Amino acid sequence: MFAVVKGDPTDVELAALTAVVLSLGSAAPEGNAKPSVRHWVRRQQLRLAPTPGPGAWKRSRG
Repeated sequence: MFAVVKGDPTDVELAALTAVVLSLGSAAPEGNAKPSVRHWVRRQQLRLAPTPGPGAWKRSRG
């Protein structure tokens, strides 16, 4: 998985590096998260109207 090309890392250092590299690849996407408050503030700043459809009255309050 890793190749040490320079230096002589200890077992602890290799374990730490392995943990960091493996944690970078395991980030799962959030999926269907609710929009943040910042999203709604941005929509108000851009003066974007709520989209029509079921539940539009809930979104219109801002």
